[in-house]
Amino acid sequence: MIRGLPATRNVYRTLTNTSRVLNVEKSNVNNNVSIPSVSTTHFGSKTVPTAEKSKMVGHVFSSVASKYDIMNDIMSLGIHRLWKSHFINKLDPGKRPNSMEPLNFIDVAGGSGDIAFGILDYAKAKHGDAVSTMDVVDINPEMLKEGEKRALDMGRYFKDPRVRYIIQNAEVLDKIEDNSKDVYTVSFGIRNFTDIQAGLNTAYRVLKPGGIFYCLEFSQINNQVMDLLYQQWAKVLPVFGSIVANDYDSYQYLVESIERFPNQEKFKSMIEKAGFQSAGYESLTSGICAIHWGIKA
Repeated sequence: MIRGLPATRNVYRTLTNTSRVLNVEKSNVNNNVSIPSVSTTHFGSKTVPTAEKSKMVGHVFSSVASKYDIMNDIMSLGIHRLWKSHFINKLDPGKRPNSMEPLNFIDVAGGSGDIAFGILDYAKAKHGDAVSTMDVVDINPEMLKEGEKRALDMGRYFKDPRVRYIIQNAEVLDKIEDNSKDVYTVSFGIRNFTDIQAGLNTAYRVLKPGGIFYCLEFSQINNQVMDLLYQQWAKVLPVFGSIVANDYDSYQYLVESIERFPNQEKFKSMIEKAGFQSAGYESLTSGICAIHWGIKA
């Protein structure tokens, strides 16, 4: 027993030292290895991974695509039709008779076709323009199918060589060449972008010098009475969405996305940050929505 004691002590010391070394190494690993952070953004009132938002938004619009007009009628009590008409009239689009070149339009997040077709109709009726081109762009294929179906039902702009229907992420638009468009429009869609500033930067890229960025979007109400009425309406809107379209969650997201969108001045500053000059806006219906614009120098 006595002879074995020193050896036992040596083993104990060895084990103890080994344990200390392992603890030190473990501590160093914990201190030196960093866990990469996950980029997040908002999806309505929720915080979600940035990489997931486009899929989630896509699900919302896949869900409401077949009832898109009903959705807008519910959300705006039908006033969206007047807003869109004013939006197009204010833009006054179309190639002028003394111009030699057709205009190249791009309507982004415009799968339903209502703005794109409205612009082409106006251009022909007001300016006799039947040659300008239109790219109808949407990230959601179901929405684009609804636009093509609408064109077929209307009897115009379906399989029209002047009109292209393109599935594209508005923050990239990699199928659209630099400096190739005269007018970029987006209506009630930019608030759904994962990165709004990236979308504005891309709009600037694809526009020609002198080209116009033109946007219609829900905004900040500047009338207290109207704001109070809207807040009450926003509370029940998802319920109406559930009754009419059997889709509570999508309408809840759409309400929350409006609340998270920058106010008029903040959005104007984002347009300017993208490089646009002469940025401005016009509030409609006490600021429930607003028209924003900017010109590429």
